Amino acid sequence: MARHVAETTHRLVSTPEGRIHLVEQGTGPLVLLVHGFPESWYSWRHQLPALAAAGYCAVAIDVRGYGRSSKPAATDAYRMLHLVEDNVAVVHALGERSAVVIGHDWGAGIAANSALLRPDVFRAVGLLSVPYTPRGGPRPSDVFARMGGDEEFYVSYFQEPGRAEAEIEPDVRGWLAGFYAALSADTMPAPGAPDPHFVSRAGTLRDRFPAGRMPAWLSERDLDVYAAEFERTGLSGALNRYRNMDRDWEDLAAFDGAPVPQPSVFIGGSLDASTTWLADAIEAYPVTLPGLLSSRLLDGCGHWIQQERPVEVNRILTDWLAALPATAS
Repeated sequence: MARHVAETTHRLVSTPEGRIHLVEQGTGPLVLLVHGFPESWYSWRHQLPALAAAGYCAVAIDVRGYGRSSKPAATDAYRMLHLVEDNVAVVHALGERSAVVIGHDWGAGIAANSALLRPDVFRAVGLLSVPYTPRGGPRPSDVFARMGGDEEFYVSYFQEPGRAEAEIEPDVRGWLAGFYAALSADTMPAPGAPDPHFVSRAGTLRDRFPAGRMPAWLSERDLDVYAAEFERTGLSGALNRYRNMDRDWEDLAAFDGAPVPQPSVFIGGSLDASTTWLADAIEAYPVTLPGLLSSRLLDGCGHWIQQERPVEVNRILTDWLAALPATAS
């Protein structure tokens, strides 16, 4: 039976290089929720009460560089090793020795690497939208540079310091609205339309965003919350994640091809480019995620999965958490 749970509590906790802002709800085994780009703890607003009602202490963080968390000036302060350290520090600051970690988008990569690098702390891992792909292959920036052909892949566009900021920051709210719409099932461009993941050589990402359309999951108030945070912080901290992919590739060389053995779950959207482009990574899960307990693609769902389809995602997550061994939940 679902229990009554208290309202959310906001906290700042210390990490080795600053502070992390978190939002906490419920009591019980710790479940750490890690957002992606361009979001914040608020992207988990539907999961916090559901996980709390199911008997867990649900904690959603602002990743380093976002929201009320610390925003170091140095670009290399956003490498994966530091973000894993932040997650470990949050667990310990909450008085726990272990946690389940669940991430969406970039948060999925942070969650997977947290489990890979610190299996003593992260006993199970949930991945939303972006499949686990072990470290390997050529240098990432070289791969992305070859993907665009006559155009430029959005990751390469984001990697150049200051360039995406110049596009986004004059109209943060409008840019976010377009970016969210471009990757949402009910507002994304039709098949055959110019792909919003690519930039023409003389253009911007915004050129391909749907005009004047808001996805059903995003209210004006929701957009205000996201926009207010990025208007205050700027976008450099968030974009610096993309600017560390080559550093991560170097830092994690010892983990080339490494599987994540902990109990895991994957949930993706059938209309999300992350799952279609990385279909081979999903097929490789028997090798790369040998502890996988459930893998689901939600039909007709886009990229913002826990916001587009919160009821289904909450059910899958709570069922998975309930099935974990006692030491993992």
